[in-house]
Amino acid sequence: MDLALDLALVLILAVSVAHSYLGERYILVRLFCREDLPRIFGSAKFTRRTLRFAWHITSVAWLGFAAVLYLLAHGPSTRSAIGLVVGVTFLANGAIALFASRGKHLSWPVFFAIGVLAILATR
Repeated sequence: MDLALDLALVLILAVSVAHSYLGERYILVRLFCREDLPRIFGSAKFTRRTLRFAWHITSVAWLGFAAVLYLLAHGPSTRSAIGLVVGVTFLANGAIALFASRGKHLSWPVFFAIGVLAILATR
């Protein structure tokens, strides 16, 4: 059964990298060339940043799933270990949202709160 989990996590890693790389190269860049992007907070630049970080945090979330599968396959798959993975995943998403939006997108404090709460609750 560990082989199946290992294969699943390798596939998640591959999909995550492909999603970020190919999405950036073939979807986001072409989308951002459009002149008719909505101006959120008065700026198409903010719209582009929001779309970019939303795209990439999907890949980060998948990496968190891969880490959970790793724990299930190789241990320790304890409440604390899984809570740590979930917490770190959300802290990473919060950092991406904070950095990419320069603090304007209010997902970052929620992601940080989820990350901290997940870690604290499972210690």
